[in-house]
Amino acid sequence: MNAKIVFAFLIVFATGCFGAQCQGHFVNPVKDICWKCLFPLSIGHNRIVKSANGLYDPDNPKSIINRCGSRIGMQIGYWEPFALVDVTDTPYCMVNLGGFKLSKSLRQGGRLQTGNATRQGFYHVHWYKYPLMHWLNLLMDLGCQEGGDLDVMWMTELDPSWEDSSLAMISHPDAALFANPVAQIACAADSSSSSTLKRPLDNLFWCAGSQGSHYPLTGHITSPQSPVQMAFLLAQRLNFKLHRFFMITDSVGVDGKTCRPINYPVTPKSRYRYELVNQVADGTHCYPSGYSSLLLETGKIKPHQMDQYGFLVWRKRNCTFL
Repeated sequence: MNAKIVFAFLIVFATGCFGAQCQGHFVNPVKDICWKCLFPLSIGHNRIVKSANGLYDPDNPKSIINRCGSRIGMQIGYWEPFALVDVTDTPYCMVNLGGFKLSKSLRQGGRLQTGNATRQGFYHVHWYKYPLMHWLNLLMDLGCQEGGDLDVMWMTELDPSWEDSSLAMISHPDAALFANPVAQIACAADSSSSSTLKRPLDNLFWCAGSQGSHYPLTGHITSPQSPVQMAFLLAQRLNFKLHRFFMITDSVGVDGKTCRPINYPVTPKSRYRYELVNQVADGTHCYPSGYSSLLLETGKIKPHQMDQYGFLVWRKRNCTFL
């Protein structure tokens, strides 16, 4: 065979492989996870172990003792790692599962340029159930931890509304209420509080702090600041969407209401933290919802790497330890 033909074939083959590249690694519980993000730990309203990062902690029940049915226990509060999130420019790229691709015949997402001044982007997102504390037996009481196995809860490749804004508007018509300048200007307060006080404002539920807005609930973003900012925003959007479908349960720091999980139709932002674990794991910091991505992305963007990121999601847990 002619050497030039062979060389051309190799170039085409290599280019195709690079275009379908999927990167990532399995999360190492020892070095990739910020275990100090577990704190503060409280019993009743007393914080036994304080937060090492100065992060905001929602209110806890005032009483130490609570009764659930015929059983009596202590009301405790802590933060648990309970989910992993992939944000990827390559469809079906499982970033947090070692970086393998389920399908090789799907179109690319990622950043693109339209016009002379408007940048737009589109990423897919995957949500995994990740009950790490249950696996490590860090809490023996089943009522105070997320149980089960690793499970893929949501893949936006299988969700037509993630790519189609019209379908998203049909399934979430309330988005029209916040598609105006007044609602978006109000998000400046959430941005300031999230980044300076590390306290997201739950009342401004449509806002995603410094990242922008939870609406529309699609993978499209106009005028993205950076790949990490896009990834952080879309991780929060999918969290919001799964709350809307009541697929994620939460707890509340109120006396007498810590016996069982409850559902919120929107994300209680102050009860969530996010940690970057892929492709460059942080391991020492987690950040509240809506926190500025400037610190989050420092040292996390490698030259010529694919826009594929993984987050560990922390959730505030108030429960009765029986």
